[in-house]
Amino acid sequence: MTTVPVTLGSRSYDILIAEGALDQAATHLARFARGGRLVVVTDDDVAAAQLTRLEESLAAGGVAIEPIVLPSGEGTKSWRYLETLLDRLLALEVERSDHIVALGGGVIGDLVGFAASILKRGCNFVQVPTTLLAQVDSSVGGKTAINSAAGKNLVGAFHQPAFVLIDPSTLDTLPSREVAAGYAEVVKYGLIDDAAFFDWCEANGPALIAGDRAAQLYAIEKSVRAKAAIVADDERETTGRRALLNLGHTFGHALEADTGFSDTLLHGEGVAAGMALAFRFSARQGLCDPADAARVTAHLQTVGLPHDLASAHVKASGAELVAHMLHDKKMAGGKLPFLLARGIGQTFLAKDVDLADVAAFLDEERG
Repeated sequence: MTTVPVTLGSRSYDILIAEGALDQAATHLARFARGGRLVVVTDDDVAAAQLTRLEESLAAGGVAIEPIVLPSGEGTKSWRYLETLLDRLLALEVERSDHIVALGGGVIGDLVGFAASILKRGCNFVQVPTTLLAQVDSSVGGKTAINSAAGKNLVGAFHQPAFVLIDPSTLDTLPSREVAAGYAEVVKYGLIDDAAFFDWCEANGPALIAGDRAAQLYAIEKSVRAKAAIVADDERETTGRRALLNLGHTFGHALEADTGFSDTLLHGEGVAAGMALAFRFSARQGLCDPADAARVTAHLQTVGLPHDLASAHVKASGAELVAHMLHDKKMAGGKLPFLLARGIGQTFLAKDVDLADVAAFLDEERG
């Protein structure tokens, strides 16, 4: 059992990582139940795999649940299901002091966190992430959002959870594609500022995706500690350090938009392709050794992740992809900052990128 603190003054909270934690849920979550009740929001897939397990565990500790089950998929992170969720929470008479439990992956975590941030001007919530992507990234740090017609995560709020409970055993029910997609966010931490961790990923990534629990536990703790430190230093991306966590996301979100935010390209897959593109663009600009860019591409290809436009099923032109980028929430003063690299473990925020260069690079990638 490992506890990682996120130090944010009055908004501080702990992340607990433990094999089988879901089977001891009452021990960890009973303190958040009002009147012996917890409202648990999840999706169809997670409900089938984990909801009964959580319910029985909590019942053994005298806590009953009120489940809200939403459809699975990126489409649930929308105005429609935000309204559905809020209406259900109001019907259940959730109070501001209550804690709503988000049981699921990044879609459920983001949606529930945003709903909690606006319900009655702010309620509490607890993250119980069940996917690798959510366990190593989206459940930590308080970024909550829904998607809109204009793009991904453009409507949301910073709203920190009260607690994060991570049980790696939930990964056993995931398709390997989902685990691999989450692994992209693990690789990201090595590429940002920890070249030795990227070395570890090259050696252990295939085993992690195949289900090696020791590798999964190590990667989860390493990733969570890295993100907790960055969030504590720059909670709302005001100094630029937290922006480093967006490596691969500017390119990746454009790829996701082109594929309709669908199962054609999962979020983690978009991030993987986006990181490879960011490194190759950096090399094209003379910022990064082409050998480092090739190494990133080779590792992603080895573990079966998209690493270029073709493997991401994207056929759009450079201009079309750049048009998607113009809706990016990081736009400031008409400029779009890009996360680029001087090498593995040497990511930096570039604020002077010419989008015409980006479009030309993407057209070359198509060719």
